[in-house]
Amino acid sequence: MNSELPGLFSAVVTIVALLVFFYMGTRVAAARGKHNIKAPATTGHPEMDRAVRVHMNTLEQLVVFLPLLWLATVYFHWVGWLPAAIGVVWIVGRLMYMQAYMADPEKRGPGFGITALAHVVLLIMAIAGIVAAWTATGA
Repeated sequence: MNSELPGLFSAVVTIVALLVFFYMGTRVAAARGKHNIKAPATTGHPEMDRAVRVHMNTLEQLVVFLPLLWLATVYFHWVGWLPAAIGVVWIVGRLMYMQAYMADPEKRGPGFGITALAHVVLLIMAIAGIVAAWTATGA
């Protein structure tokens, strides 16, 4: 595999993840307009409240996801495309979370679980890659 491809794959996944986040923000704005909730209020109607929580929870998850994605991309060399593939799983989990939470917050679990699983897998990949790189340097 071309040595640049894993980074390019993860770059595309990063852009898509950010586009999903921006889309979630537009859902907050739409709910705010639909229910006439003026800024700076962040509550006022259950639909907007759910949209805000989905958006903010995704922001909280991005802070963990993006470093893990890139650490795994840089250091996990055994299957170069795998970090990006796990990133796609994370995006799917976030979309499932959004759909479920907007319909019924009690049903958000599977989407959240997929997101958490992607975090764990990326963390393991990053650690394995960093340990291998560290060991290879003789440090």
